[in-house]
Amino acid sequence: MNKKKDNVRAATERVLQLESELEAEGTATTGDDPMIAMRAALHDWVDTVVAVVASPGVGRVTLIHDDGSESRIASPDLPFRLSRPARFDDQG
Repeated sequence: MNKKKDNVRAATERVLQLESELEAEGTATTGDDPMIAMRAALHDWVDTVVAVVASPGVGRVTLIHDDGSESRIASPDLPFRLSRPARFDDQG
């Protein structure tokens, strides 16, 4: 469990460092109560999604929200998690 916390800490520090190099400030949330609030906010945001475009070839997912706005998530694995496997048998 301690190794998992160390990995999370290292990942958040790496992201914050990269953002500071771009002169863009970021914040990291890892505590139990703050994470509960963040997850609730994310769930509310995801509930506004009415369409999803998964693009595994470019490592991106585009979310279309109910107001017509778009959000893009760059991720090496999320597009694959959202894509259905190819089927070559009779789908009829």
